Amino acid sequence: MSQVPAYSPVRWPDASEASPLLYYITDRRQFPGDEADRRKRVVEKIMECGAAGVDYIQLREKDLSGSMLEELAMEAIEAISPYYPTKLLINSRSDIALASGAHGVHLPANDLPASEARVIFARAGIIHPVIGVSVHSAQETAYAEAHGADFAVFGPVFEKEERAAPHGLEQLRSACHRPGMISAPMPVLALGGVTVDNAAACRKAGAAGIAGIRLFQENNVANIVRKLKSL
Repeated sequence: MSQVPAYSPVRWPDASEASPLLYYITDRRQFPGDEADRRKRVVEKIMECGAAGVDYIQLREKDLSGSMLEELAMEAIEAISPYYPTKLLINSRSDIALASGAHGVHLPANDLPASEARVIFARAGIIHPVIGVSVHSAQETAYAEAHGADFAVFGPVFEKEERAAPHGLEQLRSACHRPGMISAPMPVLALGGVTVDNAAACRKAGAAGIAGIRLFQENNVANIVRKLKSL
C-alpha cells in the first residue's frame, strides 16, 4: 500500500489580519473569436494575473480533451512560472497537472479526497503539491480540511448562474467559523458574484480570500488586485 509522506497543509495567518488570497478561475469560452483566439486570450490573461500578483490560477477548461488541456497547461506554465510566484492548478485532472508541470490540482466537490490526490502526486515524486477543493457547506469544508486540502473555495456566495444566493454570506460565515477549527485553520476563499464592492463583506464573514472568473477576466487585473489587497 502506498504511503503518503508526512505533510502539513499550508497554514496562513488569521483571515482578518492577512492580505487576501486571490484566485483566478479561467473560462476561455467567454472570450470572443475562434478557438485559437480564445486560447491566446486566456494565456494572456494568465500572464496578466501573474504580473498583477494573483496568488492562484485554476485552469478550468473542462470541455477540452486531455491532450488539448495538457498543451494549454504547458503554455500557461511557460507564461508564469519563470517570472511570477503565482501557482497554477488544473481542474480535477491530477494526471494533466503532473504531465504539464503545474503546481497542483483543484478538486471539484464530490471528487476524490485531497488525501488521495496527494497519493497520486507522491507516487510521481511530488511531495508538496498545492491542492484546492470546491465546497458548498461547513461540513464539506471541514471534510476538505481533514483530508489535507491547502484551501477551500466556497460558493456560491452572491449568485449561481445569474441567480441570487440569498443565504450565501451566512453559509460562508459558517464555513469559515466551523466547529472544531484548529488554531491555524485552512483558508476559505469566497466565490460566486463577488465584486470589489461586496468583497469586504466576504472578508468580514471570515473569508481568507476571493476567487472569481469574471472578476479577473473582464477587468484590468492590476486594478482589481490593488483594490482587493487593500481590504
